[in-house]
Amino acid sequence: MRHFQFLLFLAVVIAGPIFADETPAPTGDSIVPQGAKLELLFTRSANIKGGLTEGPNAAPDGRIFFSDIPFGADKGLIMCFDPKNKETTIFQKDSGKSNGLKFDAQGRLVACEGSDFGGRRVSRYDIKTGERETVVDRIGGKRFNACNDLVIDRKGRIYFSDPRYLGDEPRELEHRAVYRINEDRSVVEVTHNVEKPNGVALSPDEKTLYVVDHNNGTDKIDDTAPPPKKGAMRLYAFPLGADGLVSGERRTLIDLGEENGFDGLAVDRDGNLYLAQRSLKRPGVLVTDPNGKEIAFIPTGPSQPGAKQPKGIPSNCCFGAGEEKSTLYVTIDVSLYRIALKVPGHKAPWEK
Repeated sequence: MRHFQFLLFLAVVIAGPIFADETPAPTGDSIVPQGAKLELLFTRSANIKGGLTEGPNAAPDGRIFFSDIPFGADKGLIMCFDPKNKETTIFQKDSGKSNGLKFDAQGRLVACEGSDFGGRRVSRYDIKTGERETVVDRIGGKRFNACNDLVIDRKGRIYFSDPRYLGDEPRELEHRAVYRINEDRSVVEVTHNVEKPNGVALSPDEKTLYVVDHNNGTDKIDDTAPPPKKGAMRLYAFPLGADGLVSGERRTLIDLGEENGFDGLAVDRDGNLYLAQRSLKRPGVLVTDPNGKEIAFIPTGPSQPGAKQPKGIPSNCCFGAGEEKSTLYVTIDVSLYRIALKVPGHKAPWEK
C-alpha cells in the first residue's frame, strides 16, 4: 500500500484539504455512478506533524480502520471510522508507524509497521481487546527495512512489501523485496525484481500478484539536499504458480516515467484495479482493467500543470463491507473520504 514522497507530504499539509467544487468530476460510467462525489469523513485533529493517512481496510463489522502516520519520533495512530454514526475514534495510540492494514480470516487486524522510529515488522491485533503481537520482524536473522503494504490470500498467507523511504535505522537487508509469511510464520522472498516495492494486491483468482514500484530515489528524505533522481514508477504483474510463488516473467502494466507514481491499490469483484495515483498533474484514483487499461478515474484534486503545492494527493484505498461493499474509501493527504461506486470489492479473507 504505499510509501511515500515525503517532500510531497510537506506540500500537501501546507496546501490543506480539497473541496468538492475544485475537483473535476469522475469519469468511467461503468464504474462511477453519475453525480457521485468524494465525501469528506475525517481530517486529522491530533497534535502530530507531517505525514499522511494511509492503509484503509474494512473490518468484518463494517468499520474502516486506517493509519495516521506522522514524521519523527511520534509512533503514529490507528484510527477507526464507523459508517453507522460517522464517528472516528482512536484504536491504537502507538501504532509503531503502521502503514498498510488488512483483516484476516479470523477478523484480526494485521499491520505493516515502518521505519523512522517504527516497529519495522508485521504485527497483529485482537480488535476486541486491542492486544498486539509480532507476527514477524526479520528474515534470516536480519530486520526488515520498513514493512509497507500487504495482502492476505485464501490460505491465510501474508504477502507484504518492504521498501525504505525514511528513517535513520541502518538497513540490514540487501534488497527491497516482497515477502510472504506462511501459516507457520516462516518467511520466504517472493521477488526483489522491483526497485522499491510499495502497494501489493492479488487478483481474485490469486494467480497474479500486483506490485507497485515507487522509487523516489533515496532511503531517507533530506529537504536540505538536492532532489534525488527518481527511479521506476510502474505497476507490475507477477504470475503465481500453484505454490503461490512467482512462476514466470513479470509484466509491466503501467509505466509513468518521471511522473510521481502509484501508492496503494484495491481490487474489485471483476479484477479491476484501483490505484492511488500520487501525480501532481493528475492526482486521483486510477481504475484499470487487469491489464492496466484505464476504465475510470476519480480525481482527488484539481489538475495542476506545473503546480508547486499539490492538493488532494491520495495514498491508498479500499472497499467497504456489508451494505458498503460498493463504496470506495480513500485516504487523501491527512483525511479519509468515500465515494459510492457501481462495482463491489473483491471478497475479503474473512468473507465466505
